[in-house]
Amino acid sequence: MKFLDEKILEDGQVVQGNIVKVDSFLNHQVDVGVLKRMAEDSKEYFKDTEINKILTIESSGISIAAVFAMVYNVPFVFAKKSSSLNLDKDKYVTMVKSFTYKTEYPVAVSKRFLDENDKVLIVDDFLAEGNAAYGLIDLCRQAGAEVVGINIAIEKAFQNGGKNLRADGYKLYSQSIIDRFEDGQIIFR
Repeated sequence: MKFLDEKILEDGQVVQGNIVKVDSFLNHQVDVGVLKRMAEDSKEYFKDTEINKILTIESSGISIAAVFAMVYNVPFVFAKKSSSLNLDKDKYVTMVKSFTYKTEYPVAVSKRFLDENDKVLIVDDFLAEGNAAYGLIDLCRQAGAEVVGINIAIEKAFQNGGKNLRADGYKLYSQSIIDRFEDGQIIFR
């Protein structure tokens, strides 16, 4: 998606450790116009795929999933990273390792919101090693739901997540793919 590449170059930042900050429009301050264009592009890509639920992980994926759900006209659900009093006791739980925070944590979805009738599009902001995506896939597996696609805003192709998901047969659409960094600059695929 050339549009997203241009937005990243215009408003993103590369910080130490080859981390791309897109917090001015994607995952802290949110430009819903950008998300709407992403969702419309995604819907065109997955136009021949039956989707009746969108699944993401808190917190950065929530705003993306909300706009995607509006464009797709389906509900979305997000996996919660922490237990709270209002999360059902009857839930699916899996462990996810965070590339960014270098920690592992449980994520959960209530069994009321994910089941064998769901044809799920997983959405998230970044794909590095694929840990969040595989965690969400595991939640779908537990529920008997079918993962029909994965939509990522920004894939870091120099890490293994995208390669592994594709090798495992998942229909993965990354709207921007960073091939590598050179002298602090982003090189897109």
